Amino acid sequence: MQALFIGQAYIDVTFLTDQLPTGDEKTIARDYAISFGGNAVTAAFCCAKLGGKPELLCSQADDWLARMFLDMAAAYGISIHGRKVRESSLSFIMPKGGKRAIVRCRDNEFLHPFPPLTLTGMKALHLDGHMPDAALHYATTCKNLGILTSLDGGAVRENTDELLNQIDIAVVSERFCQQLGMSTGETLAYLRTKNCPVGAVTLGDEGMVWYEAGGPDKVMPALNVPLSKVVDSNGAGDVFHGAYVASYLQWPERSWDQHFRFARGASTHAIQHLGNEASLPTLEDIERANSTFLEKAAA
Repeated sequence: MQALFIGQAYIDVTFLTDQLPTGDEKTIARDYAISFGGNAVTAAFCCAKLGGKPELLCSQADDWLARMFLDMAAAYGISIHGRKVRESSLSFIMPKGGKRAIVRCRDNEFLHPFPPLTLTGMKALHLDGHMPDAALHYATTCKNLGILTSLDGGAVRENTDELLNQIDIAVVSERFCQQLGMSTGETLAYLRTKNCPVGAVTLGDEGMVWYEAGGPDKVMPALNVPLSKVVDSNGAGDVFHGAYVASYLQWPERSWDQHFRFARGASTHAIQHLGNEASLPTLEDIERANSTFLEKAAA
């Protein structure tokens, strides 16, 4: 195992329609996709698509949706370490105009403790915070072993403040800042107080503000993708996380500026495709995105 990803697993149903029916109405979607879902889950699949060898600790039920999920993971060579829940989780996603509306059906009442795993040879850990006890345990263990620890801070969760003490790469969202009641700059200052060597706040189509190794805050603009080419922005952030982990595994000597630019190309590819699986990029897709689109500030 090169990397361990820990988070909540979903099956995502993504569909394109102009409106949702109410009452006794019906409508027909223009297109749809069914795929794996979940923050760390999608990141793990992206990492695997880009040549990494991740394993995944995630929620796992004993139903037909879970068997579908296991088939998906097997196709990408991802070993699953399941933590038992009663029902598989589902997400229904409706992308529109560069945004996306989501209905989640989630079971995160775990019936057993998280499993003990052997970390021999592991180089990176990525968390989305959805399994707080396992996240803190493995982050602490990996930090002590000198294994890179990464956090997708999509939201502030029950032990986020404690968890951040064990994180090397903290990439958080605007929602995370709002929940803290902090501006982007204040959030980065907060990440510095937690001794995170690399911290970032992602701003969607406005790019990212970040710092590295005690340096000043820097802006990385988004690539300028015309709205007409944006199909589905859901999961693009998860692809971003999976791609920078994959970049670190393949080229550990590179700077985090390079890892993040690689990941930016990956998420730029992702938003042009429907559903998480179709959104996963190859190395060639990332090169194409980075060469095709200019940065917004330079466009």
